[in-house]
Amino acid sequence: MAITAALVKELRERSGAAMMDCKRALEATGGDVEAALEKMRKDGQAKADKKAGRVAAEGVLSIAVAADGKQAVMVEYNSETDFVSKGDEFQTLAQTAADVALSTGKTDPQELLAESANGQTLDEARRGLISKLGENMSLRRVAKLESAGQVFTYLHGSRIGVMVALEGGNEELGKDIAMHVAASAPAHVSADDVPAELLDKEREILIAQAEGSGKPREIIEKMVEGRVRKYLQEITLVGQPFVKDPDVTVEKLLADAGAKVTGFVRLEVGEGIEKQEANFADEVAAQAAAAAGA
Repeated sequence: MAITAALVKELRERSGAAMMDCKRALEATGGDVEAALEKMRKDGQAKADKKAGRVAAEGVLSIAVAADGKQAVMVEYNSETDFVSKGDEFQTLAQTAADVALSTGKTDPQELLAESANGQTLDEARRGLISKLGENMSLRRVAKLESAGQVFTYLHGSRIGVMVALEGGNEELGKDIAMHVAASAPAHVSADDVPAELLDKEREILIAQAEGSGKPREIIEKMVEGRVRKYLQEITLVGQPFVKDPDVTVEKLLADAGAKVTGFVRLEVGEGIEKQEANFADEVAAQAAAAAGA
């Protein structure tokens, strides 16, 4: 497989390593970015896996919460520009989609677009606004969360949204936990929720990194287990220091309140979507050439 500049660029952005190191890793793995990243981590070349989706698309997140507070939905609606996404009509379009998702229980975007509100389907409303504003729009994601207790939500502007299912505690705690999830982006609630294969892979990588130290095997194993514990603290909600009081973990905060988080959803507008970057000079040149040929 040819090692293209685009592959090298992707690996460099995800690993934080030098360009030539990225190219050599890709050559060694036949152009497999995931395998190259793993190899670089084992070799100690990769600073971190920056796979978390780069926010490149515009749009908004909208949330609807049931009257009893036990269920909530969040939708991501994308647009081409922030000018459109900040407009009242676009935000109404997104909020209507969230409201209909809550009332119908539909979480598949295409199925939801077929539902009706205000005398037309959501897709007809979308197409109508596209025709009016001249910009493409899409309902990208719909997430739903339920709780035997309460679901608390938080929107950071309209680009980061969180829903937290909390049993016990109170409204202030629920909102604090939701704000924490928005800020710290944990991947799981607790260590029990972390897939075994993910931990095995992380342990394998850490062992490969530590073996170059020349230390005895038993020392390496203790080092690795300590690093695994630290890794779990970083990626789990209950293991993280609470953003409003870093001396207290979220686990202790919940325990002191006699509360438990049973799940959460965190979405960020555009994560995983790569937006085409226009080269202004090339664009002007193209327009000039087109004008000259007219």
